[in-house]
Amino acid sequence: MKKVIELDTFRVMSERVGRFNAQGKRFLIPEMNRIGSHLIAGVFRGFGINASVMETYKGLDLGKEFTSGKECFPCVVTLGDILLFMKKERERLGNRFNPENYMYFMPESDGPCRFGMYNKYHRIVLDSFPDLDRVKIASLSSEDAYSADGLIPKERMRDFRKAAYLSMVVGDIVDRLLWRIRPYEKEEGAADKFINEAMGRMAESFSKHSCKKSLFPILNDLVEIVREGKGIIDPNIPRKPLIGVVGEIYVRSHLKSNQDTIRTLEKYGAEAINASIAEWVNYTTYDQLKLSKIALRLNLKRFRLKEVKESLLKYLKYSLTLFHQYKQQRKAYGMVRNYIDIEEDHKIGHLEKVLKKNNTFSFEVGTEACLSIAAALEYAHMGYNGVVNIFPFTCMPSNLTSSIAKPLMAGLNIPYIDVSYDGSFQPGREAALRTFMYQAYQHLKTHGRS
Repeated sequence: MKKVIELDTFRVMSERVGRFNAQGKRFLIPEMNRIGSHLIAGVFRGFGINASVMETYKGLDLGKEFTSGKECFPCVVTLGDILLFMKKERERLGNRFNPENYMYFMPESDGPCRFGMYNKYHRIVLDSFPDLDRVKIASLSSEDAYSADGLIPKERMRDFRKAAYLSMVVGDIVDRLLWRIRPYEKEEGAADKFINEAMGRMAESFSKHSCKKSLFPILNDLVEIVREGKGIIDPNIPRKPLIGVVGEIYVRSHLKSNQDTIRTLEKYGAEAINASIAEWVNYTTYDQLKLSKIALRLNLKRFRLKEVKESLLKYLKYSLTLFHQYKQQRKAYGMVRNYIDIEEDHKIGHLEKVLKKNNTFSFEVGTEACLSIAAALEYAHMGYNGVVNIFPFTCMPSNLTSSIAKPLMAGLNIPYIDVSYDGSFQPGREAALRTFMYQAYQHLKTHGRS
């Protein structure tokens, strides 16, 4: 009996979690990065898929009800989002509610991070509700650098991937525009209002232009937004301490989950910059490139000709993918930096060299710790006035980051703070961030800023 149950579980996972044609479905995207999520939804709509971003965090109690408290916090948040959405749809449509009309989008990663298990656990919970076993979960994986094979027709895959990646870059840029202008706005609230409007404009631009061969109209719309946004800055306000934010990708990007930490930092005088979403996508491509290079060397050494050809094709594929991603990124940042001084992204190869220099950490370990530790060191060397590590409570990669980055920052006399979240409100957290910002101000007075 036990073997039958296990086999049935594996069958369900393979049949209801994976890469399915999303045409004709309402494609449900959980919010992570607020702006980026809406832009990628615009890309899907541009390719004929009825995609929308679910409201977030309002279903947190539902998420907690169906978890034990041992799960990673983003798993709880996203589970609550999909359960609340389905509950409201059932109430709204009544007898017309058909779960087969929906497809829930939950990517994954390989390695030790628990993110790889979210969609499996969500599948188990959805299957415990009447009819929700018919809601398929669409998933992409870091194992192939988040290729969208299966979701999008093969003949349109190249155009889709270009537009999807650009949406992440543009989302990062609009975020960085917000963090550049909000601490210096002439009128309180003007930056938030402007960025909310800009998000809608860019989502519409991606919906309209993503399926076309040229993406320049999207970049032109972005440049127009940057030019308008720059006008919000009051040039008479002196530059503030520059704070670099690292950590687990979901919680550091999801405003509700991290209780809007960047806004709290700004409240006490910071100009903060969060690590980007595109950086993680570049990292997954870079990681696959490294693995294919290792496989190629091993197969050449063992003279396995068939495997040599396969690993060579993979190596060329990921080399070209990373080249085009960096090319898109440089073009977008280059265009907007003609008008405003926002920070560019880190190159992944450079971050690996930063870690190798003093044998600080290894990319062979994997996880976001590679990026966070290296980025913290880069922030220090670039003249930032402090580093904040944001992560879910008990997150293994981020605790690795803390154990290594904290003493390194202390040795470099850079203010550093760990901020973990699990949905609870800690009365001492804001006081700790305020104290951190006092230290950052002292660092600014002594060392200046980049």
